[in-house]
Amino acid sequence: MSTPLYLWPAAARFDRVVPKAKFYEHATIRAVVREKFVSEVQRVTWAYKLADETIHLRGDAAVPEIQVFAVDAKDDDVSDDVLAAIDEAVQFPVIFEINCATSGETRTRMTASRKQLVGAALRLSAYFTTDWQRFDTPRVPLPLALDLPGLYAGLLTPILPIATRPGEDLSEAICRIDQARKLEREIANLEKRLRSEPQLNRKIELRRQIRDQTAALAALTDPATPKTEDTPWTS
Repeated sequence: MSTPLYLWPAAARFDRVVPKAKFYEHATIRAVVREKFVSEVQRVTWAYKLADETIHLRGDAAVPEIQVFAVDAKDDDVSDDVLAAIDEAVQFPVIFEINCATSGETRTRMTASRKQLVGAALRLSAYFTTDWQRFDTPRVPLPLALDLPGLYAGLLTPILPIATRPGEDLSEAICRIDQARKLEREIANLEKRLRSEPQLNRKIELRRQIRDQTAALAALTDPATPKTEDTPWTS
């Protein structure tokens, strides 16, 4: 089942088109990313502002507000590089909805990076996303939350590529995702080396490393909390 799109509160509606030049003013954007911005983005709309004064949930220093930006694509999608450039220009966590019109049908996906405000600096995780869905797909209410940090976690958790473990918070889950992606890259490199390795003894060693790394990846992405080595045996 696809992760749903959310019915953003009418009280939080902002609905302002943001000129691309505004993002250029507030972020250092490399030339290649600026070219993508021009070729991929038709329009950026600051669609909703989730804040204490609009939805009556208090924020904190980490999540003072949550902004929802609608990005209309010129072609079939908008790259993460472009989204990161927008994110870096906005001093609040951002949830993106990417809209793409192809073959007479508009599709939408929700995507976001976990943004951390570290003093004056911003730290972005990888981008997580829903599947593409029809723009007119019925939407669901926002996740229940007591405050904006809780709402932010509630919006991001369902779109993570792995299921969270019991008692695991958002930071821990994203750290596990980062570790899993690193292992995936290492496995891909080992498999590439295996294909080009002529010596049998080295092939055997590479296969062993691939098995070990694959087992580690499976354990890392298992939604069940792994048992520790000092867990007592029971009969």
